Amino acid sequence: MVAETVIDGICSLTAIGSDKSPAPQPSRFLARQPILDVRRKVVGYELLFRTGWENCFRGESDEATQRMLDNCLYMGIEALTHGGLAFVNCTRQALVGRLVTLLPPETTVLEILETVEPDAEVVEACIDLRKMGYLLALDDFLPRPEMQPLIEIASYVKVDFLLSDDGMRRQIRGMMRGSRAALLAEKVEDQKDFDIAREEGYDYFQGYFFCRPRIMANREIPSNRMNYLRLLVELTREPLNLREVTRIVRLEASLCYRLLRLANSALWGTRNDVTSVHDALVLVGEDRFRILVSVAASCVLGQNQPPALISLSLERARFCELLAPLVGENPAEQFMLGLLSLMDAMLETPMDSIAKSLPLRTKAKAALMGATNPVSVPLGLIRGFESGAWGICAGTANDIGVSEETLARIYMESVKWATEALTSGR
Repeated sequence: MVAETVIDGICSLTAIGSDKSPAPQPSRFLARQPILDVRRKVVGYELLFRTGWENCFRGESDEATQRMLDNCLYMGIEALTHGGLAFVNCTRQALVGRLVTLLPPETTVLEILETVEPDAEVVEACIDLRKMGYLLALDDFLPRPEMQPLIEIASYVKVDFLLSDDGMRRQIRGMMRGSRAALLAEKVEDQKDFDIAREEGYDYFQGYFFCRPRIMANREIPSNRMNYLRLLVELTREPLNLREVTRIVRLEASLCYRLLRLANSALWGTRNDVTSVHDALVLVGEDRFRILVSVAASCVLGQNQPPALISLSLERARFCELLAPLVGENPAEQFMLGLLSLMDAMLETPMDSIAKSLPLRTKAKAALMGATNPVSVPLGLIRGFESGAWGICAGTANDIGVSEETLARIYMESVKWATEALTSGR
């Protein structure tokens, strides 16, 4: 799951400097999973790098370590975390060889993998890195006595909520007594897990729990939010029904304000003020207006929800739109499905209630409610990216005949587009 997965980026490189035809190099894959505090504010991201679908950090090879560092440097760690903390998985070689010193200490958290044995050499390296300003996190922590020296210098202890029970977590808290390390709950999948983790004293949380809030049965969607949802659906029509769009916009004062402000901005260089919603729509154009509506709708519908949820919905929308032509689907409809895919979390309303209230075709409604059909393929892929489920992504990519490199490029472009849309569209 939210992996407000993220899920996030990729570049495809080719070898140069050879008199032979350049050979394609592996794509750079990155799953970006947010880490939140008790107020559900994003404090950083765990960056999960891969060089391909099946390339996971399973051992302590020098090659894996070097690729991880190269990915961090190549993609720009600050840009990927929006200035927050970057939690980066570290092998033994990355720690003992001090290779991680290529990363900025002020924003990097070094995650010591559970496969790294805490021998004297590792502990010494971690102490040195701590003195340099790096923060340390103990990943998938298990209550073993030999971990005590690392607990004393760690800033975070990460506990997998899917693999641990109440008894194990009590043992972990006992080992941490007197430690300054903060507890970070991983694989927090729903509101119940989040509530339990808070009660047990966890300070930080990782997982898709904020995409699955406690939902009130039969909760009605407020009328003004319903207008935003109807407007999103109207934007999938071809050709655009300008009269109906104008009618809906007029019903929402906040949207009228955004539209008229944009139309009268220096961006358009108009000599006379634009005071008509219709004229503003014509001036701004369909593409720019859709960005405006997408961002405004995400913000309005996502009130009191984590900002990461809004960003994630935009990433999904753009990804589904760009992939649509390659799988024979309607780009406008796919954009809307990606954007609506998190509305149950934003509105705290069951997805079936949302889907049934909108004029969507049957297959699109089914895709939103979790059915597997041709319409749901792009949405399933972006969810796979967000959770780092590379095996699922590989199978789907093979089924639809789309290369890893193409999906990688689309994913990175989606993340970039969402960031730019949030910056320019508010």
